[in-house]
Amino acid sequence: MSHHLPRFLRYSLAAALPAFGLLIGGLTAPAGASTQPSAQAQATALAKTAIRHLMIGQRPTNVRVHGYSRHEISGLTSVQSTNWSGYADTGSSFSKVASSWTEPSADCSGRGVSLAAFWVGIDGYSSNSVEQDGTIIECYFGGAYQFTWWEMYPSNAIQVVGQSLAAGDRITASVVRSGTSYTLAVTDSSNPANSFTTTQTCSNCANTSAEWIAEAPSGSFGVYPLAHFSTWNNTSSTVTEGSTSGVISSFTDDEITMIDNSGAVKAQPGALNGAGNGFSVTWERAN
Repeated sequence: MSHHLPRFLRYSLAAALPAFGLLIGGLTAPAGASTQPSAQAQATALAKTAIRHLMIGQRPTNVRVHGYSRHEISGLTSVQSTNWSGYADTGSSFSKVASSWTEPSADCSGRGVSLAAFWVGIDGYSSNSVEQDGTIIECYFGGAYQFTWWEMYPSNAIQVVGQSLAAGDRITASVVRSGTSYTLAVTDSSNPANSFTTTQTCSNCANTSAEWIAEAPSGSFGVYPLAHFSTWNNTSSTVTEGSTSGVISSFTDDEITMIDNSGAVKAQPGALNGAGNGFSVTWERAN
């Protein structure tokens, strides 16, 4: 199965980030002005706004790797992608996907822009629709900003919810479909202020895949460098297709390795655990 190149948004994170950099680099609050928002609060607000102009989840650029999977798991095929790393189940009539993880830390010491999104979703792997939610790390010139978010593509832009997410927070994310209704939920048990539940409607979503993904988000200029998150550990992953509920390995599953344009690995998924419901993704390089 082949996949088309992703469609990039008209707007880019880069459009908002220059002003963001000036703000965090030189803005200070006036003395005694306690009612003024702090420079850090304003920087976080700008970072949150900039996230809305990213593209996450739509149509990975990937090609199948010919031959047998090195993990020799029944139904598993290895593929490569320039923006995804993780696992995708394929089939029809998916109605639930869920997972848990501990939010990774990121090395944001470099003088540049990099991002890493972690999410679960229905669709997007081989369709034009995607219903997804999760967390994101945004590195900008030494600053780290982390958020929870959801998106129903192409109906709306990325909706940023929590802005106090931190490394070590315990996250549970899910997308549950009932007919044309989709309930998207992220729970941050370490900091409930980042948690949310929203119900959205889609009458023409395909429901042909379920995903557990670490992603390098894209903008109008292409795929952004992947933030250095070390390892994302995905656990307790479940999925429902039709009337059958199971784990990642219960259905036809593809293992996705993120590579750069020259074929070097950017993020490497590990083998599924013995229960078939968890795996890790290891960061290798930003570009």
